[in-house]
Amino acid sequence: MTIAVCPGSFDPITLGHMDVIRRARGLFDEVVVAVGANPAKRYLFSAEERCALASEALADIPGVRVELLPGLIAEYCRDIGAFAIIRGLRGAADYDEEQAMALMNRHLTGIETVFIMGDTNLGHVASSLVKDVASHGGDISGLVPKNVAEALVKRVRQNGEN
Repeated sequence: MTIAVCPGSFDPITLGHMDVIRRARGLFDEVVVAVGANPAKRYLFSAEERCALASEALADIPGVRVELLPGLIAEYCRDIGAFAIIRGLRGAADYDEEQAMALMNRHLTGIETVFIMGDTNLGHVASSLVKDVASHGGDISGLVPKNVAEALVKRVRQNGEN
């Protein structure tokens, strides 16, 4: 059985993420969506909330599971016997950013990174932009799954009241 890991912060998971995960599942027997917590980032949702939102959004895709990422992605992949790390790319800028990390992960544990080009219709979708649109009352329905849109609108309203 071939396992691949698709890591990210998923704050929140978008239709772009889901497109890459769905296509990765076509290449591997199992895809583990590893929700990480970067101490340098400020998140709108807790790691547990991000896992729950992603799990619900991905529930209809067999062979996909969501887990919290406990540490370094390369070590996590080694520990679960993963064959590859999946990274979605929207364009050349994403590749430039991802290349060094892919090389470091291979250096650390020998794990390969597989790049999947995102759907061109979703190339403008990024979690940070989705949060910005939501915070200004814009329509995010074509950018994130329904459960995420509802949670995001609710969180933005809560934060606006504080």
